[in-house]
Amino acid sequence: MTTSRLYPAYPFLSASIAVFRAGKVLVASRTQPPYVGAYSLPGGLVEVGERMEEAALRELWEEVQVKARIIGFNQHIQTYARDKDGRVSHHFVIANYVAEWLEGEGTPGPEAGDVLWTDEAALANLTVTPGLIPLIGRARLMLNK
Repeated sequence: MTTSRLYPAYPFLSASIAVFRAGKVLVASRTQPPYVGAYSLPGGLVEVGERMEEAALRELWEEVQVKARIIGFNQHIQTYARDKDGRVSHHFVIANYVAEWLEGEGTPGPEAGDVLWTDEAALANLTVTPGLIPLIGRARLMLNK
């Protein structure tokens, strides 16, 4: 069984985080496949022995140097694709969390290109990962409860 992210033997478990500050959400353009160049939430693979919430906060810091406090769990998302032969080329199961900003402005890192604090309306004019805008909308509802 392979552990490559391309043509994997099994889905990869990931965590992402929707961080809000002054009504804006933090997004960054992706520098790694899939969806290179598209804006998405910070996130990445969960490491062995790591709690999913810890993974979300660690990835937030590693990718964009921001710290936050998790409010709660938002939802699971799946992203996968098949090639022309029907083989699964990538498959990630992502646990998404909602958080309030604590510190850090957001700076590009090895896996994050352009970093923006924005709202859903502005995202409609950008290339984003599939399902990002409704995911952020649901996160905002949780934040405002």
